[in-house]
Amino acid sequence: MPRRKGKGFKRDIGVDPRFSSELIQKFINVIMKRGKKSIARSIVYGAMDELIKKNKGDREKALEFFNKAFHQLIPAVQVRPRRVGGSVYQIPTQVSPDRGRALALNWLIQSAATRSDKNMSLRLAHELMDAFEGRGGAIKKKTDVHRMAEANRAFSHYAW
Repeated sequence: MPRRKGKGFKRDIGVDPRFSSELIQKFINVIMKRGKKSIARSIVYGAMDELIKKNKGDREKALEFFNKAFHQLIPAVQVRPRRVGGSVYQIPTQVSPDRGRALALNWLIQSAATRSDKNMSLRLAHELMDAFEGRGGAIKKKTDVHRMAEANRAFSHYAW
């Protein structure tokens, strides 16, 4: 990440071959470990197959379900530490769209990993279903971040 202010170069990641969605391609890339993209694809597509089953075989509705569940996870504010006169304050700041998307992806994966289902595909599918309904570990993480920002709203004047 460049230390100077301004636009950094953002690489185009393309779209995934099955759903033609840039968000699912990004999700696959974030799940991928040690360059094993085929395993990451099988995990994500397995979760999407579960969503397709839930939506009675309709791929378009499953993709809309995924997008709606994911957009419920994106935070609006976050807290950033700032040192002011020897004290460190947690200052609430707005989240950029790219940062919000990255946070939501990470929270979704971490919450799915802590679930106790048979495999990661089922864990992801059930976490997405919970996120769609407004519950689950990832939603809890988002509400915790929003609650922390609300509690530290008095220090917002330190943001400059």
